[in-house]
Amino acid sequence: MINRVLIRTKVVQNLYSYMLTRPDRTLANALKDLNTCLEKTYELYHYLMRLPVELTHIQEMRLDEARNKYLPTEEELNPNMKFVHNRLVAALSSNEELEQFAQDHTVTWNDDPILERMMLDKVLKSDIYNDYMASDEDNMTADSLLWQQLMKQVILTDENMADAVEQRSLFWTEDDMDLLGQFVCKTFRRIAEGADDAIMPMFKDEEDSDFGKELFSASVTMMPENNALIDSLLLESRWDKDRIVLMDRIIMCTALAELLTFDKIPAAVTLNEYIELAKNFSTAASGKFVNGILNNAVKQLRDEGKLLKR
Repeated sequence: MINRVLIRTKVVQNLYSYMLTRPDRTLANALKDLNTCLEKTYELYHYLMRLPVELTHIQEMRLDEARNKYLPTEEELNPNMKFVHNRLVAALSSNEELEQFAQDHTVTWNDDPILERMMLDKVLKSDIYNDYMASDEDNMTADSLLWQQLMKQVILTDENMADAVEQRSLFWTEDDMDLLGQFVCKTFRRIAEGADDAIMPMFKDEEDSDFGKELFSASVTMMPENNALIDSLLLESRWDKDRIVLMDRIIMCTALAELLTFDKIPAAVTLNEYIELAKNFSTAASGKFVNGILNNAVKQLRDEGKLLKR
């Protein structure tokens, strides 16, 4: 689930923090922090998976309270139970893997009842909910689609939810929520399709599991020589090296470390990924600047016989 795009992002972010705090932090401590960051990212996936279960439970309690009040209306006595009987939510609730992870890591929104009530109220007022409740379609596909749409259009776009996520962990950002929301929706679809392996593992395989720490270590180890290469290219282009923002330099050093360390990753893939990181995490001009420097670096490394892959 934590793919290489996300790993690269976390490596660059943690490398930026490491460079600002040296020499107080050792490489070993920085690698430990990176691992914690990735674990917390996977934890956010489980938090988002847990939300439909807990919101549905609150709505079920609301309906039960209304049914048992002193003078209930006919609608309160016989409410439409389609939402609380949602098959996807039932599948999430009964999934032993999700339940075990929630217990082991205390994954719950119940410690923030105000947020839960606000999110449920927003769900119940949405056109997505009302269309679902009025529809005659009553199957797992429709139940899954409801929560995919709610996740993308109601939950992930809510400012209160974004604030709550960032307050829960220093490792979580709004960008993380958007990306992990996509994985959550993919999981909902796979559950509806009956996939036995619908719940995504933290990493696809051992190679991805090792990728982050290997890239981080290589970036630190090779930083002097990669910085020297960058400085020489800046000199050729008559760019003042002191004007380069730290994030741009870190992105370029990490890209060069990946180019020279991971033979199986095509150079074009690496270049595209880090140019996008520069656009997203640095200045407005960083994408074009990083693109130019990295392409010149690749040409020089190939001319020197140091980079053989295409």
